[in-house]
This record gives sequence, structure tokens and C-alpha cells, in this order.
Amino acid sequence: MAVPWEEYFRLALQEKLPASSRKIPEQSVDHFPPVLRLLEKRQELVDADRGLQAQKEVFQTTRAALKERWEQLEQKEQELQGSFVRFDKFLKDTEARRSRALRRAAQERLRADRREAEARRLRAQLEELQRERARLRCRLERLEPCARLLGRVREQLPEFQEVPELVARFDGLVDMQAALRLTERQRLAELEEARARLQRLRDAGQGELLGQGQRRAQLLQRLEAARERTLRWESKWIQIQNTGAEKTLLLGRTRIAALNLFQLVCRHKTHPPALDIEDTEGQLEQVKLFILDLSAMLASLGQAKPTPAC
Repeated sequence: MAVPWEEYFRLALQEKLPASSRKIPEQSVDHFPPVLRLLEKRQELVDADRGLQAQKEVFQTTRAALKERWEQLEQKEQELQGSFVRFDKFLKDTEARRSRALRRAAQERLRADRREAEARRLRAQLEELQRERARLRCRLERLEPCARLLGRVREQLPEFQEVPELVARFDGLVDMQAALRLTERQRLAELEEARARLQRLRDAGQGELLGQGQRRAQLLQRLEAARERTLRWESKWIQIQNTGAEKTLLLGRTRIAALNLFQLVCRHKTHPPALDIEDTEGQLEQVKLFILDLSAMLASLGQAKPTPAC
């Protein structure tokens, strides 16, 4: 059974004290509790320190374990990254192989389509050749009598040793006949056109003669009308000349009168304006200004004149 700290220190103190002083009255025990409490506190501190030390050791152990776990996790992370890289590379290689396989498949499909198109073209060409062969066979069967006829003609015409020579001669004769017929048709067409042109010329000549007679009559009428207008305009021209002479004479008189008035005005001015002798409008303008100034002066004099007394 554990002994309380206060009891333990009290017994130890009694053993160290002399016998005479061991008999301490009960009232002196009240002076030791602060020391005992201090020792108790110190023991508590020691126990707390031991607990902290134990917790520190536990913490260090846990920290080491966590550090080791962290290193393991980092190693696993690196391994996972390496696995990811390898898996990514594997995916890229797989995608590349898939792309190459798709391209090869597309190329194979394209080549197959080309071969199929070429096969269809060849089949169509074969069918066309077969139709051409059938047509030529029919033509050969149809021209067989002609070949026999040419053989008999060659026997009757020994100058043609070969059938192509006879055919060429026949073709030449046919072409010549066609050319002669074409020439004949052209000559007939030219003759008809010449006859039609002659008839048109005859009709046009008669119409031209009639038109010339009508135009001659119209021109004679226009000539008579022009003569009448000429006489009328000559009389008007003489009248205009006479009127112009009168107007010219009147204009000369007017200019002389304006010049005389301008000279009279210049006599009454200290600085007469220098105007050309032909400047009639300027002279009349100066006369007008002089008359206006004179009228104003007379009006001002009339206003300034005193009224006579009654």
C-alpha cells in the first residue's frame, strides 16, 4: 500500500530530529503542509515530465512510422507515375497501331473500290465489244451478197485485179456524180437568183423612175417656194437695213447729246472723271449723279430759306 507523501516526509523528519524534539505538539503539524504541497507539486511535475517523455517517445515512434509510410507512399507514387507513363505509351502505341490499321483498311477499301470500278469498266467494255462483234457479224451477213456481186464484176472487168481497186473506182464515180449534182444545183440556184435579181432591178428601175419624177416635181415646188421666200426675205432685209440706218443715226445723236451733257457736267466739277469718249453709259451715269446732287442741293437750300414774316 502506497504511503502518502505528507506522511512519508513527516516520518522521515521525525527520524532525523533528536528524541527530545520528536514530541511535537499536534499544533506544529500545520506549519509543514506548504512544503509537502511543494514536494507534491514537484512530484507531479516529475510525473508530468515522465508522461511527456513517454508521449514524446510515442510521437517519435509515430513520426518515424509516418515517415516510413510517407516514403513508401512516395515510392508507390513514383511507381504509379511510371505505370501511368508506360500505360500512356501503351495507349499511344495502340492508337498509332489502330490508326495505321485504319489507314491500311481505308487504302485497301480504296484499292478494292478501284478494282471494282475497273472491273465494271472492263465488263462494260466487254459488253460493248460483244455488241460491236454482233453488229459486224450482222453487217457481214448483210454484205455477203454484195461481196459475191463484186466477185462476179471483177471477173467481167479484168482490169481491176483487186476488190479494193474496184470499190475505190466506184467510190470515185459516186463522189464525182455527187459533185456534179451539187454543181448543177448550185448553177440552177445561181440562175434563179440572177433571174430574181434582174426582175428586182427592173421593178426597182421603174419604181426609181416614178420616184425621180415625183422628187423632181417636189423639188420644183420647193424651188418656187424658195424663190418666194428669197424675195420676201430680201424685202425684209432692205427694210431692216433702212431701220438699222435710222437706229444708227438716232444712236449717234444720242451719244453726241450724252457727250455734250457730260462735258457740261465736267465744267461744273472741280475734278471731272476721266472717261472714254465712247463710254456713253458712264457719261450718262455721271450726268445722273450730277442731277441728283443738284436736286439735293436745291432741296436743302429750299429748306434753309427763311419764311417771310406776315
